[in-house]
This record gives sequence, structure tokens and C-alpha cells, in this order.
Amino acid sequence: MRETGPPIEFAPVVLRLKQGQRVTVRAIGPDDRERLQSAVRGLSEESRYLRFMGVLRELSPQLLEIATHPRVGRELQLVAVAGEGTEETIVAGARYSSEAGSKDCEFAIAVTDQWHGVGLARRLLELLMQSASKYGFVQMEGYILASNGRMLRLAKRLGFVSVESSEDPTVRKVRCDLTRLAGRSAGSAE
Repeated sequence: MRETGPPIEFAPVVLRLKQGQRVTVRAIGPDDRERLQSAVRGLSEESRYLRFMGVLRELSPQLLEIATHPRVGRELQLVAVAGEGTEETIVAGARYSSEAGSKDCEFAIAVTDQWHGVGLARRLLELLMQSASKYGFVQMEGYILASNGRMLRLAKRLGFVSVESSEDPTVRKVRCDLTRLAGRSAGSAE
């Protein structure tokens, strides 16, 4: 059963990236099922493994349902889209989620291979951090494969610290104190 309560709102933001590309970041919706599945299928094997920490070709119907119907008040699922209307394509996804009553949340990000290296993951993580702070979360954490050096370096640059992960020695747990973000912006949008 889905919970009720105040939703985590997110107004769409247009971002200009390092090489001049423009994307719109918005909350995911039920109509994004096929676009999301297409984005996941389009990831290289390495990118899918780094994001899902396992072998996965596509999202199951259950995972698609969860991804496109975030739990009210406990999850924010964003997509970065290029193009407009019927030409709109999901080029990245970012989310945070929490357990009921918790002030901690967990993040995850995936960027399609063609959009690596343009600053999109950084901008998405900044937006997640800003939103989570605004909605009263005090800690954000993530689980990153030890082999994912780019994501570990990004997390460190944004103030995350590495903490022990009892889950698996190949996984690093990163954590950030969101209370330090009070009043800060996630960077410039267009």
C-alpha cells in the first residue's frame, strides 16, 4: 500500500552543461515507463553494472512501477531529458529515498554513456542534495562500487565522506551531512 502525505515537489529546471548541451531535469511520471526502460537498455554493460551493482539488461515490471511511482513524502525520482514532446529522451536518472520516519536518505544516479563527462551527474547530485535538505533530511548516503572512481571522486568533491560498509568490501558507502547546505543553491540553471 502506498503511503499518503505531502509529496516531495520538484519544479523542472533547465541546465546548461559543460559543452553547451541543455537538458531539462524534472520529476519522473507514470508516462515515463518506456523512456526509462529505453534509457536502461541503452546503457553499456559497465554503466548498468556500476549503477545496479549486478547484471541487468532491463528493469523488471515491478522496478519500473517503483521507479515511476515514487513513495509520497519519502522519495524523489528525477530524470534529465533531452529533446521535447515525442522526441524527449531520458539521458539520466537520479533519486533519493528514505525509510518511514527516517531523517536519512539514500541516493543513486545513472547517466547514459553518451552524456558522461559533461557535468550532468554532479548537477543531479547537487539537486538531490538541495531537495533532500529542503525537505528535512539531515544525512544522505550512497553505495558506490569501489571500482567506480569517477563517482567516488564526485561524491568527495561534494562533501561526502567514505565510511565503513559492512555490506561488501567491493562497495564503498559515502555519507554527507545535509545540514551544512542550509541556504545554498545547487548551482546555476538557465
